[in-house]
Amino acid sequence: MLDISAEQNRLVTAAFRDEMRHIADRAAELDEDRSFPSEDIARLTAIGALASPFARIEDGERPVAPEELLQGLILLGTASLPLGRLFEGHVNAAELIRRYGTREQRERVGRDAKNGCLFGVWNTEGAEGVRLARANGHITLLGAKTFATGAGFVDRPMITARDEDDRLFMVLPRLDKTARADLSAWRAHGMRASATGTFCFTGLVVEPDDIIGKGGDYHRQPHFSGGAWRFCAVQLGAMERLIEEARSSLRRSGRDSDPHQRARMGEALMAVETARLWTERAANIAEADDAPLPPAAENIVAYVNLARCAVERAGLDVMELVQRSIGLSAFLRTNAVERICRDLATYLRQPAPDRTLCEGAAYALRSDQAIGELWR
Repeated sequence: MLDISAEQNRLVTAAFRDEMRHIADRAAELDEDRSFPSEDIARLTAIGALASPFARIEDGERPVAPEELLQGLILLGTASLPLGRLFEGHVNAAELIRRYGTREQRERVGRDAKNGCLFGVWNTEGAEGVRLARANGHITLLGAKTFATGAGFVDRPMITARDEDDRLFMVLPRLDKTARADLSAWRAHGMRASATGTFCFTGLVVEPDDIIGKGGDYHRQPHFSGGAWRFCAVQLGAMERLIEEARSSLRRSGRDSDPHQRARMGEALMAVETARLWTERAANIAEADDAPLPPAAENIVAYVNLARCAVERAGLDVMELVQRSIGLSAFLRTNAVERICRDLATYLRQPAPDRTLCEGAAYALRSDQAIGELWR
């Protein structure tokens, strides 16, 4: 079982927990197209939470223990899924820079984070993608990223871009004052406050120090797939919140003694605990060794892939059970459950779920180990 010690507790502080309650209270006000939790980001900066994933990475050390990060992401998901998604991207950027950046790059981003810079990782793009183009002795970017969370608000986005030899690099461009974000197409069912959209990078000059790592590092396993446990943790937080809301509703209406409601509650509790166990185990496996080699890398990827699928299934089950327990009022916009379900249903739509499931199963089918020993 994961245990958070006092020495590790630099993210999940009393101030952080208190702020989560205020963030949860503000979440409904932000449930509009083109909105963004600017006040929440400012508050996370003020209590040191925004800088915590970057603390001490100049020495290549892991800044926040996985146990603490897990709990922090769950709490963020309980309070606000859009904010949880933004913070998860912030953490992803920190992890990539810690693992592949130079000491000078790590020092620079650490200073930026302490000054309140929000980081993110954007890799989705159209057919043409983003290119590194050479012209007049300079390297410039050409192209745009799509489905970029926090477009126009993230201060330091890490993106992927290909050079003339089609090698994929991580780039941390320095943005200018040009209006490059377009949120007009983001009319999503949920996650409205995530400011997701298209961001054009054409014309930005790339300095050598803006390139993180070597070509191909971004997709290096098991870290590329293994980090998925972090968004599972945010989703888990939302599931816990939904069950809390259902419990409160049943108590208020005096239906908590109804056997059918108790049966639904029991099923929801089993689903959320299943998600928790998978997520905790995925975090333990993915973060146990910072530089695993095959076949250990394949083992990690397979487990985290299956954890993704288990958490998705649990989330879908929890939403259905909570909605059936509360009834029609769960679909009223005045009810927090309506918003949380929309946000969670949208956030659960992670890339390639069928391939992820099949890859996890394929690993077990190739292995000669006993099933009970695959991840022991």
